[in-house]
Amino acid sequence: MSRPPILEKLKILADAAKYDASCASSGTTRRNSMKGGIGSTEGMGICHAYAPDGRCISLLKVLLTNHCIFDCHYCINRKSSNVRRARFTPQEVADLTLSFYRRNYIEGLFLSSGIIKSGDHTMEMIVETARILREEHDFRGYIHLKTIPEADPEIIHRAGLYADRVSINVELPTDAGLTRLAPDKDARQIEGALGKTSSDIVEAKDAKKRFRHAPRFAPAGQSTQMIVGADAASDADIVGRASRLYDSFGLRRVYYSAFSPIPDASAVLPLKRPPLIREHRLYQSDWLMRFYDYRPQEIMQATGVDGNLPLDIDPKLAWALKFRERFPVDVNRASREDLLRVPGLGVKAVQRILASRRHRTLRLDDVARLTVSLTKVRSFICTVDWRPTLLTDRADLRSLLAPKQEQLELFAA
Repeated sequence: MSRPPILEKLKILADAAKYDASCASSGTTRRNSMKGGIGSTEGMGICHAYAPDGRCISLLKVLLTNHCIFDCHYCINRKSSNVRRARFTPQEVADLTLSFYRRNYIEGLFLSSGIIKSGDHTMEMIVETARILREEHDFRGYIHLKTIPEADPEIIHRAGLYADRVSINVELPTDAGLTRLAPDKDARQIEGALGKTSSDIVEAKDAKKRFRHAPRFAPAGQSTQMIVGADAASDADIVGRASRLYDSFGLRRVYYSAFSPIPDASAVLPLKRPPLIREHRLYQSDWLMRFYDYRPQEIMQATGVDGNLPLDIDPKLAWALKFRERFPVDVNRASREDLLRVPGLGVKAVQRILASRRHRTLRLDDVARLTVSLTKVRSFICTVDWRPTLLTDRADLRSLLAPKQEQLELFAA
């Protein structure tokens, strides 16, 4: 049987990689080719990030192979799946990366793989791809490597020496869900690999402080991904797991990927995908924990009786509506923590309010100039000339503040 051509393999393996969401790259050390070498990480990041001038910076996102010895029910590349298979060599992936970079198509590489033969064998090939780029071609662009928890820790460590970021997917929010849908995977083994990589990152940072030429190790940190909607885990379960992952392993990001039905799906999987807005609400809750000082328990308080976040309003508004006794907040006296709880006030707006009120007493018009919109804000704040009186306690406040559903016209101007 003849081997498929490179472009045909690229079509198969790039499509197979689309289900992995954990490929954002902000946070890496800035490097460029001004003093030699090939590639750059300048700009805010690679893949779904934007440079200061508005350019979208992308990377080559591909699998080394979609052959796999595992049979995870939710994965389209599982061994029992009837899909076209292909395999790259490390040299082919390196050549594609360099070729696309020289054409200005990409500025980096995101490389993952199905597991062939064993975790060690597959991880060796992933590391060899990065080695070719870094050592043989002096490639200085961004590299994100998906590591395999079943592989030898020493091989995973070598991956971190070449990559800007590494990641290991925890796959599902609960151990029970992982055991049921991915019987070949072990939750303790995954967390062990996350912990080892986390300690390696800390040690490398400490060594860099003491020794000028200490080797870098995954300077952009590590991330992970959870599938949403493939099992019975609620949003409260997912938020709790994400919080524990951040606290235990110092992750840069936890990514959420809404389950998507796949061909020849297993009978244990749901028949339809969860609404994409659910994935969006989880990202919003993640943002609240990372930048708005919300505790996981507060996010869970915003969920309904089924443990899921409401889909029609964002988690911050849902929390505020449940705890109306905390409002209205006086923008001239309230602490930063209380201001961050106000729906419609972002981190930058709160900083502007704190800075402005040092010099003058704020009025409602002043707040309007410091925020994007007063639509949500005015119901939850008071100023020297404004008090919402009974507005905050209105029974229909939720319907007033929820985004209006609008049917878009296909041929609208």
